[in-house]
Amino acid sequence: MSAAPRLLRVLPVPQTAPPVLAVDEITTSTPPYVQDALAVDFTPDDDRFFDRQRTHSHDLPDPHAFSAQLCQALVEVMGGTRPAPQVIRWTSPEVYAVLARRALVAARRTLPHARRAMVRRVRVQETADGVIEVCAVVVHPDRVRAMALRMTGVDHRWVVTDLVLG
Repeated sequence: MSAAPRLLRVLPVPQTAPPVLAVDEITTSTPPYVQDALAVDFTPDDDRFFDRQRTHSHDLPDPHAFSAQLCQALVEVMGGTRPAPQVIRWTSPEVYAVLARRALVAARRTLPHARRAMVRRVRVQETADGVIEVCAVVVHPDRVRAMALRMTGVDHRWVVTDLVLG
């Protein structure tokens, strides 16, 4: 027996254009769900969810060890021996702008120093939950200076929000 030949079936082309909306349908509010789109409502009330989140002290790394390393890194950036983008994660935008400007000025000065600046002593005081104040003694080749900074817990890391170098 031979198989019967298959016949082709011709179907009409489906309509792919979107339906035409009436004027009163356009002016009404959008439906809560639209096909082929995420059903997420991004109203201004949700901005607090996507913004930087404060973190409690018990969720942050040890402030004593971290602040000593960060102070040394900040001193090196201000001295021009470390690139400023290395500390962008741990500084607020305002503090980073000041650090980057000081790093550019230090890079233009080509004063060779026998030694680089070193952080000798660091004191940490927790003023509130998730907020610490740090003071450090910085020894430069020709003088001794003080550095003070305030760090806030943001997104599970310490972020420098204020920096003063005396």
